[in-house]
Amino acid sequence: MKRMSAGDRAVNFVFYLFLIILCILCAYPVWYTLVASISGPTYVNSGAFILIPRDIQFAAYKYAFNQPQLWRGYGNTIMYTVCGTMLALFICLPAGYSLSRKDLPFRGLIMALFVFTMYFSGGLIPMYIVCKTLGLLNTRWILILFGSFSVYNIILIRTNFQSGLPEEMREAAAIDGCSNSRFFFQFALPLSKAIIAVISLYVAVGYWNNYYNALVYVTDRDKQPLQLYLKQLLTVSIGNEANGEADETALINQLSQIVRYAVIVLSTIPIMCMYPFLQKYFVQGVMIGSLKG
Repeated sequence: MKRMSAGDRAVNFVFYLFLIILCILCAYPVWYTLVASISGPTYVNSGAFILIPRDIQFAAYKYAFNQPQLWRGYGNTIMYTVCGTMLALFICLPAGYSLSRKDLPFRGLIMALFVFTMYFSGGLIPMYIVCKTLGLLNTRWILILFGSFSVYNIILIRTNFQSGLPEEMREAAAIDGCSNSRFFFQFALPLSKAIIAVISLYVAVGYWNNYYNALVYVTDRDKQPLQLYLKQLLTVSIGNEANGEADETALINQLSQIVRYAVIVLSTIPIMCMYPFLQKYFVQGVMIGSLKG
């Protein structure tokens, strides 16, 4: 093995040091949130530097779990995420495959119209009027439909099909009598697991973290997702609880800070559990989609 020169070792040392510092900067906020959620309110409210849990207690989680709408919000968010991700794949995969085919009529014009929508839109008020006219306001459908179509995802899928499916394969399949739909389901999709996993992760994270659409278009609390409920839990529920007895008010005021960290943990753990299962596809899928189409 060729020995590295002193200059190469110095460069590697700087790179590794930089990566270690970057990892610490990224990991510490996550670790602090987890530790603060189970630490005593005295230490958290003082703003002390906490590396390990101190005065461990789970009062914040107990308070959050006792809120009935927390579980309703979880159910709504899971439904919106699962249904929205499936709908997004149902729309974007055929669209990306169709745009990757050179024999698609007006392919350039269709792609230009799609890209145009990435930079220009009608705005919030026209969108609100359209949704009201269609009867989508205050319905679950509006939270599922919004986010299901993404031009960026379609471009990634199109590029993946262009670079990952040789034209000779399509020609050979056509000679054997394979139709476009059969080629799509039996050849294109099985060979595109990486990009499907990446797009699924992108879309699922977007649905899970989305609260703005529910804030604007949904007023029924039974249909609101978890993220919007967590916002209300911090700004409304705790304030309402503080109208009780003096001892209870003091206790809730003490817990308000660690409840904030607890609900952050509760809202991020489920979606983070997806990453280990999709990690093996993530880098491959992103690199395939980044090739020039």
